Amino acid sequence: MTRGRGPQDRALGRIAAPRAVREITRRLEEAGYETWAVGGAVRDAALGLAVGDWDLATRARPEEVRRLFRRTVPIGIEHGTVGVFGRDGVLYEVTTFRRDVETYGRHARVEFADTIEEDLARRDFTCNALAWHPLTGEVRDPFLGLEDLRSGRLRTVGNAADRFAEDYLRVLRALRFAGHFVLEIERSTWGALVAAVPELTRLSAERIREELWKILGKTARASRALSLYAASGALGVLYPELEALIGLEPDGGGGPDVWSKSLLAVDALPPTRPRLRFAALVHAIGMPGSRMRDLRGGWRFVGHETLGARKARQLLARLRASNADTERVTRLVQHQSSLFPPDAPPAGIRRWLRDVGPDLVRDLFRLRFALWRAEPGTGTETPRDLLERWAAAHRVLLERPVLDVAGLAIGGKELRALGLPPGPEYGRILRELVEVVIERPELNTRSDLMEWVEREELGR
Repeated sequence: MTRGRGPQDRALGRIAAPRAVREITRRLEEAGYETWAVGGAVRDAALGLAVGDWDLATRARPEEVRRLFRRTVPIGIEHGTVGVFGRDGVLYEVTTFRRDVETYGRHARVEFADTIEEDLARRDFTCNALAWHPLTGEVRDPFLGLEDLRSGRLRTVGNAADRFAEDYLRVLRALRFAGHFVLEIERSTWGALVAAVPELTRLSAERIREELWKILGKTARASRALSLYAASGALGVLYPELEALIGLEPDGGGGPDVWSKSLLAVDALPPTRPRLRFAALVHAIGMPGSRMRDLRGGWRFVGHETLGARKARQLLARLRASNADTERVTRLVQHQSSLFPPDAPPAGIRRWLRDVGPDLVRDLFRLRFALWRAEPGTGTETPRDLLERWAAAHRVLLERPVLDVAGLAIGGKELRALGLPPGPEYGRILRELVEVVIERPELNTRSDLMEWVEREELGR
């Protein structure tokens, strides 16, 4: 079906495909192979958004695509996908038209098809079942995806229960798309989605993690999709540690619950920092397990940071996150409440830097600002207080303070030169020297440190 009215249609009419996309399309078409732009590029263009990756669907078989282009990569050739390098150096995915023959929850057995309509029929949602011709501007919209976009609606192609049963990852994709593009999930689609939520445990940890990472790394208002996780039951199935935060009263009560505060903190941070946003999301997962009544009848959460860091590590291990992501998030959760006093002297700030790690400081302050924005007017901190402490920490950081033995002006060689026998005592002496230099940085010279060792160690 070709459609030609409405703002989405006009947006598609204004789209300008990269020259390389037009060249690839032209070569395939001239060889007799119908070719269309499909997927997210067409959807985003219809919404008036910046287009990222361009994917092409063609009647040409993989071997024919590789014969027509000099520089290709067999990305998923068994599924019909060949990577073609354009003259701009970008790798474009060119996939043969396909139709599903058999589906079973995670994978589909497909065979090559001859028409774009067959290919679009196997897509998940109507907004993704759009095709646009890079040379003529023609639009194919057999499932009224443009109308759904105009109505702000997310709907599956065909029977919703069947679509989700074909690949349960579509449940998470639906939640992400609805949140990211501000779409309301159509009633029957929502019902089938909720019914399919228990099957999410059949997905691999990697696929589950990547969907969450896409929400955190690509959506400014990540809270919309994450709220849908909670409403659909997906949060409880995949992240029970986070579901336990729903309805949990904060320290003083009266404000948003801990889950809502976590979502607001995530939104206060930019998508360019997904690890930091994840830390904001999980910063409170130790609170349910550390909750106790105080003498005034309120709640206390003593030690929730340490428990939360352990739970965050377990959660990231379950998601098979990288070691770097795991360590970064765990440290942020552990140190989220660890700020030096407002009147701390430079030596106190240097000790704080040693304990926290200078590499964590900027993100730690970003997290503290985000948590304050999530619930302004509560607690003892103010933006001015945080800014003043950040300025103090930044001044000390610019001085490049010595915080470990690697920065000392002497080491084991100098200790041996003083006649001290090698052994574990070297470590103790060097650690004491770090304390000396943290208190008085000007003493970090070879002569001053050697003098200190002679006086304090050899003089005993």
